[in-house]
Amino acid sequence: MTYRLSLLDKSPLLPGEPATAALQRTIVLAQAAERLGYARFWVAEHHANPGLAGTAPEILIAHLAARTQRIRLGSGGVLLPHYSPYKVAETFNLLAALVPNRIDLGIGKAPGGLPDATRALRRRHAPGESVAFDDLLAELDRYLAPPETGSLRALPTPPAPPERFLLGASPDSARTAAALGWRFVYAGQLNGDPRATEASLEAYAQAGAPAPPLLAVTALAAATTEEARALTDPLQVVRVTLPDGQSVNLGSEAQAAEFARQGGAASYRTEVRRPHVLSGTAGQVRAELDQLHARFGIEEFVIDTPPSATGRRLASVTLLASGAPALAA
Repeated sequence: MTYRLSLLDKSPLLPGEPATAALQRTIVLAQAAERLGYARFWVAEHHANPGLAGTAPEILIAHLAARTQRIRLGSGGVLLPHYSPYKVAETFNLLAALVPNRIDLGIGKAPGGLPDATRALRRRHAPGESVAFDDLLAELDRYLAPPETGSLRALPTPPAPPERFLLGASPDSARTAAALGWRFVYAGQLNGDPRATEASLEAYAQAGAPAPPLLAVTALAAATTEEARALTDPLQVVRVTLPDGQSVNLGSEAQAAEFARQGGAASYRTEVRRPHVLSGTAGQVRAELDQLHARFGIEEFVIDTPPSATGRRLASVTLLASGAPALAA
């Protein structure tokens, strides 16, 4: 079966190492992805997380653009509620002017960190101002519109605009993407429930999807099934819910408790879940991708490697590329 593979990277740190080492691995991984034929290399945005070095995707994209030649580079994604839509549009138009036809603008709505970091990021927002995410996204879309519309447009004008993606895990996000003419990326690495995947992808299609959706998944390929499972079986996701209804996925009970403390909640509840991970030999992972391709018609997967396999990412993406007709082509 033919489909494309892309990569999502968070620049994870190994215990005790400096951020420079994690960022250097990201560079090496991007160069390998290009050499192996992956379609895109996206970098994520996280804040105040000592295990991740990726805080500013726009800066990392520019750095990677200077060290690669062909592969598309993008954000997976810029967390729009923290920022001015106009500034985001300017930044990605500038990137698209520096490296034409290679820049992707992926947008997300999650906070990307605990409440203290979110408050710090939004310090200059107008007091009491709360703008709906869909309104922020529509404003960003207007700034990226062709200049003949007559409205304010973010400059510079690149030869080709950045390709636009909305990352989400709900039918509402899918419908928002379709309404604006953006491509939808279902965040299966956050919620791999096939029923939730199907509901979101169906909503995107029914809303007049302008282009095929992408599916993000967590996957790890290793030389043996046992090696892969040893790295992925211990993984867990802790979903914390505060009394006001706010709910997020975190990596541990300790992070959940800290989220509640920073959020000023006297009580909270948690649910420990096993994340959906495709793991095994390259053949086994490819077989699972084949099934998802057949079931949902996915033409491109965005592969996220679990943090527990930080030192094995290069081997995993190399194994997944071997024997893959879409990549070899």
